[in-house]
Amino acid sequence: MENLFKTSWESVAVIFVTALGIYLSVILLTRISGKRSFSKMSSFDFAMTVAVGSIIATTILSSSVNLIDGIFGLIVVYLLQITIAIGRRNKFIESLVDNTPLLLMDGPKILNKNLRKARVSESDLRSKLREANVIQLSQIKAVVFETTGDISVLHATEEQDLDIWLMKDVKRR
Repeated sequence: MENLFKTSWESVAVIFVTALGIYLSVILLTRISGKRSFSKMSSFDFAMTVAVGSIIATTILSSSVNLIDGIFGLIVVYLLQITIAIGRRNKFIESLVDNTPLLLMDGPKILNKNLRKARVSESDLRSKLREANVIQLSQIKAVVFETTGDISVLHATEEQDLDIWLMKDVKRR
């Protein structure tokens, strides 16, 4: 129990230098590879964010991983991100890496099959509709389960049509 509160100035200095070095490396690599490195547009982007966080924490707090190993790990993960970003130009790679948005409601009609596919409950859906200030189901043009896991509610008056371009990649079934 005593060891929980013991430390030395040497270990504090090592943690400080490692944290500074890994932090500056992340900033530099993010500037080189672009802001997408921390977006959550696809499951791969999310995995990238988790991997970078894990590398940072392990490098700073683990005595078995030194700063150079951590920086090398970051470089590899960022290179993978860049490679996948380039690979997304190929439809096959894009279909492997990126999720597809899924229609949960078509107008006021709830698509229960798609709710089950997305593992979204009706109570989750109602909550999102309330967050979007929907007071009548007739206000809804579409509800989409986005690639990020977010739910988008598109609503308008009856005389307005939904622009087809907005629904281009959305899977209906």
